[in-house]
Amino acid sequence: MTTTKIYAIACASLTLASTCLAQPDTASSKGSNAPYNEGPVWTLTMVKTKTGLGDEYLKQITGTVKPVYDEEKKQKVILDYKILNGEASGPQDFNILILVEYPNWAAFDNLRDKMDPIVEKIMGTEDQRRATAVKRLDIREILGTKTMREITLK
Repeated sequence: MTTTKIYAIACASLTLASTCLAQPDTASSKGSNAPYNEGPVWTLTMVKTKTGLGDEYLKQITGTVKPVYDEEKKQKVILDYKILNGEASGPQDFNILILVEYPNWAAFDNLRDKMDPIVEKIMGTEDQRRATAVKRLDIREILGTKTMREITLK
């Protein structure tokens, strides 16, 4: 009787396994089961300017960062960029948010090979760029940078 039970359990297990294997793989035939569609990738840089120096910072990046982003956009290194300006919610919060849009995660592969010539052409040598960066320390602090994927809910 024990052999009959083992045989019955084995047959039931094989039947269940073959039924499961025969089912279509819906994830690969329909795509992801995620509740969203994936979009471009954004880098977000959170900047805190010193009190009263927000406009001074924006003037500085208008002559340096903006031309770099415009050229990167022209060469299709980036899709777009945006700069948001607002009030900080507290003393440790940012008041400027710089967003740069990339087509996908693969765009970050060998990104410096594409960006370095543009940055050097517009912002000068490494020593010149370092001097500009040191000067900016007097008026702003970068609180952090994030890289995130844009999603659209299904």
